[in-house]
Formats: sequence, C-alpha cells, structure tokens
Amino acid sequence: MKATRIAIVGYGNVGRGVYKALERNPDMSLAGIISRDPNRVRNEFGNTIVPITSPDNLRVINADVAILCGGSKDDLPKQGPFFVEHYNTVDSFDTHAKIPEYFHKIDEFARKNGKTSIISAGWDPGTFSVNRVLMDAFLPGTIPKAFYGLGETGGLSMGHSDAVRQVKGVKDARQYTHAIPEAIERVRDGENPDLSVGEMHWRECYVVAENDDPGEMERISDEIISMPNYFKPYETKVHFVTQEILDKQFSGMPHDGLVLAVGETGDGNYASIEYKNVWQSNPEATGNVLVACARACYKLKKRHQIGAYTMLDISPADLSIHSQEELLRDFM
Repeated sequence: MKATRIAIVGYGNVGRGVYKALERNPDMSLAGIISRDPNRVRNEFGNTIVPITSPDNLRVINADVAILCGGSKDDLPKQGPFFVEHYNTVDSFDTHAKIPEYFHKIDEFARKNGKTSIISAGWDPGTFSVNRVLMDAFLPGTIPKAFYGLGETGGLSMGHSDAVRQVKGVKDARQYTHAIPEAIERVRDGENPDLSVGEMHWRECYVVAENDDPGEMERISDEIISMPNYFKPYETKVHFVTQEILDKQFSGMPHDGLVLAVGETGDGNYASIEYKNVWQSNPEATGNVLVACARACYKLKKRHQIGAYTMLDISPADLSIHSQEELLRDFM
C-alpha cells in the first residue's frame, strides 16, 4: 500500500511530536517540513530534509496532507485558510469559543479549492469532544464536564503557553492548568452542577521577562490575566522566573485530564461514564492524534468528501490503520 505523504507545517514542539508519530505509523511517510526557521530544521536533519519558508516554493513538497502545527492564537487563523488552498489539511485549533467561526472559514476555503480539512484535532478539542457527545447521547440529561491538570503540579498547556509568549516583553513562558478537585467530586456525586469555567480550573504561568523592570512585569502580568478566551475567566497566578529556572524546573511537558458525565438510567439508577488520558508528553500525544486524523483526512478526500470536518464527523474506522475485517475480528 502506498504511504500517505505528510507535510509538517511548523517544527516546534507539536511538529516534533508529529514527526515522531509518523515513525510509528507504517502507512505514513514524511514529504517535507515547512518552517519559518529552516536553520533549526537543518541542524536536526542535515540535508535529508530541505525545509522551505516561501509560499512560492510549496510545489517542492508533494504531500497528500499537510499537518499544521502552529499556535491557535496567531498562526492558525492565517495559516489554515492559506494552506488549505494548496493541500488537504489537519490542524489543532483549540480556541474553543472561536471554533464555529474558524470551521466555517476553513470550510469555505476548502470547498472553493476542492480540498478536505480536519480542524481542531487533538485531545481537547478532539477526543474529549467526541466523548462529550457520546456521553450526552448515552446518558440524556447529563452535563458532561472536562477537567485538566489533575495532579498537584497541573498540566502544561501548549496553546496557553504560546499565547503567553505572544505578549510583548515575554521572552519565554510555560502555563499550567490545575483542576479544582472539589468540582470533580460534585460532578461524580451526581449533582450535575452548572459550573463556570472558573469554578472548574485555575491557571498558573511561569514567565521569563525580557527585562526585570517592576513596571514592565506588572504590565505583562495584567495583560496575561485579562487575556480573553485564555485567562480572563480564571483565577490566574503569574510567577516571574529566570530562563535557567524555567529550563531546569519546567522542561517537561506532561498533561492529563478526564471527561465525566453522571446521570440516571430509566428507573432512576445512578450511572456514570468517564474517559481519562494521561500524557507524559503533551506534544507527542497531540502529534499522534493529528497523524491519525491525517489518515482519516486522506480517506475522506479519496471519497470526494471535501470541505471542513471535525473529529465529531469522523468514524473510528477512518482513523484506524486496520482494515474493516481486522476491526471486526480484533476490535469488535
């Protein structure tokens, strides 16, 4: 079987996660890497991979699907519509409040160019979204809730860390999300509480500022805390640290989370459904989901299903490397 050719767009943490995932999927091959920093890519690959930076050179990479690995705040709103003019695409756009707007924009560009695109793939949005829909279908009347950063140290959010790094005066940053345990227990107890996002999580930022002027650090902190769609609804703590401390103490990229729904069946009997994931490497986990979605994207394209899709629209069989006979025999 001919391998599906994948272009990686953006070679940061998620791009590296996608590259490692490709090595674990024998039906996939790397077509090339599109990067704003070709020297960084060459340092890792030498002349094996020739990265490109100019849109005029996209024809150099003959890819079946391009996986867009940029950030949701500034990169994907521009890159998504551009790249879907040239390739079938998969991305991990994760600004929840803006997903409907982003979906319709990508759908318009994809249909105009005869392409297929899967947006907002990953684990939330992504696999968590799928489980929220399933829980709502299987336990009508419940309110599925998602919690992230279950342990004491919380979970590192790549999208929120990237958003903090876009703030003027920030040299580097990490953002950790913390679930509020009492909120989880209220859901598990069957209350079905109408919780605000701020009642479910709080956020913690470790920031390296370009200079240590107190007024400048206060401005940075205020801008982070008031950032819409990222921090404004939450209790947010901002800590300023040196680059050395950030690299030494916050070099790992773990994350975890769960989706939980509690309700009743027909005779009023307690029922609960829970889906949980634990990732020692958040970007590698995201990369694995993106690669599976690239497989599904190419299957959709070959069936002439153009336009934008999400993981809610994709069958598990399309995500899988296995044939229908194998799925019926080994997974049913």
